[in-house]
Amino acid sequence: MTDHDRKDVKHPLDAPPKGRETEAEREARKRRESENQDHSLEETFPASDPVSPFVPAKPRKD
Repeated sequence: MTDHDRKDVKHPLDAPPKGRETEAEREARKRRESENQDHSLEETFPASDPVSPFVPAKPRKD
């Protein structure tokens, strides 16, 4: 598994994968991913404006 999407262009300084990650590397990667996801969620909260109550228009008086 890589840190990039399939469509990402390879950077010349990117090192080739070094094989299987250790348990410590996996835990660090998972922790970093979780922290990034939490931060992203905080940045997008609230996702929308609060719901406004519907107020019907007053009927016309002819």
